[in-house]
Amino acid sequence: MSALSLAVRDSATMLRRNLLHARRYPSLTLNLLLTPVMLLLLFVYLFGDTMSAGIAGSGADRSDYIAYVVPGILLMTIGSTVIGAAVSVATDMSEGIVARFRTMAIHRGSVLIGHVIGSVMQSIASVVLVGAIAVAIGFRSTDATALEWLAAFGLLVLFALALTWIAVGMGMASPNAEAASNSAMPLILLPLISSAFIPIDSIPGWFQPIAEYQPFTPAIETLRGLLLGTEIGHNGWLALAWSIALTVLGYRWSTASFKRDPK
Repeated sequence: MSALSLAVRDSATMLRRNLLHARRYPSLTLNLLLTPVMLLLLFVYLFGDTMSAGIAGSGADRSDYIAYVVPGILLMTIGSTVIGAAVSVATDMSEGIVARFRTMAIHRGSVLIGHVIGSVMQSIASVVLVGAIAVAIGFRSTDATALEWLAAFGLLVLFALALTWIAVGMGMASPNAEAASNSAMPLILLPLISSAFIPIDSIPGWFQPIAEYQPFTPAIETLRGLLLGTEIGHNGWLALAWSIALTVLGYRWSTASFKRDPK
């Protein structure tokens, strides 16, 4: 077999291993998924009328805020779900299974590739589930074309890939699963200080640069524009640049950590 065939075969084996772990221990994924779902329901049903009036004027109803908040919640779902990758990688490192893999005749990169592809698949599945809940409570995207839906899906996959590589790097750098979970918490917190829940203009002036110059805000604005027809402007290029930069950074961090001696 060629080197490429071996890499594909071993990566598929590692992917199957990680998917089996996710199926046998679903509590981690469900717990991470609970945060965006609860925030969606909380902001829509508790704050929805007030937020709609603040965003669209006094004549707006809750449906206006549902449309506004769902793109941010979808990207928050990705940030929440990929924490599972950090925990899974840290568990493998601390329990010694990676050291055992190093002694076997398998492609070295397949261990990380299996984690990354498995996490991206779980992230997209989680986004679909949260999206279904959003539709059930009133979210609609009637003006988006097939091409815009395809672009939105591509953005979600690319952003999930970027955050997964960062999460894998965090997992490799953590001494145990608990530390990995804590170090990956910014992936949930950053959307809270972005344009996910309120427009940037509504944020206090001294805090606006923090909300504006971070990866989630351009990604949210781009997804919002694709699904709802709002202005995207330069956010599309920024979202693409952030996604590529985070993917490269996470990949180099993860592979460099993996090449070092196991913990």
